[in-house]
Amino acid sequence: MRKLLICGLLLGLFRNADAQKYFTRNGEARFFSKTAAENIEAANKQVLAVIDASNNQVAFNLLVKGFLFEKQLMQDHFNEEVMESDKYPKASFTGKITDPVNLAKDGKYQVHVSGQLAMHGVSKPVTALADIEVANGTLKGKSTFNVAYDDYNIKLPSLLQNSVAKTIQVVITISCNAMNK
Repeated sequence: MRKLLICGLLLGLFRNADAQKYFTRNGEARFFSKTAAENIEAANKQVLAVIDASNNQVAFNLLVKGFLFEKQLMQDHFNEEVMESDKYPKASFTGKITDPVNLAKDGKYQVHVSGQLAMHGVSKPVTALADIEVANGTLKGKSTFNVAYDDYNIKLPSLLQNSVAKTIQVVITISCNAMNK
């Protein structure tokens, strides 16, 4: 039920019924933190994404608890002490591709995407490069950018301060299918 509600909200952002839209429930968000003490990596393979080719709007949404770690203890610390996932269950990005591009046409594009990244109760402007390929009704995209914990009022427990980098690398990968009109 929650996924249907989230899908409905994302789809409601895009009002032009005649335009080509691309959608997936299986996008991937990965993050990586490297320190002298420890490397931490996690992946969430349940990212909802909608891209509207008529106006180049993009929207992504994920449940924070969807991130899976190699070690269960890391996952528990992440959800309970770092991200406070019960209090802040979702992260989202809404924005627009700012470069001139025709996503209704097959091709490979490198574009800038700008918008608002919201998590942990804070929304901040973000701009990142993205590589997009459109072919035969499928849109594939990838973007890598950095996020600083301090920007989102995320406080690391003293036990974790030396184990987690102040800035983490985030990689978003999507493979969207064209939505039926």
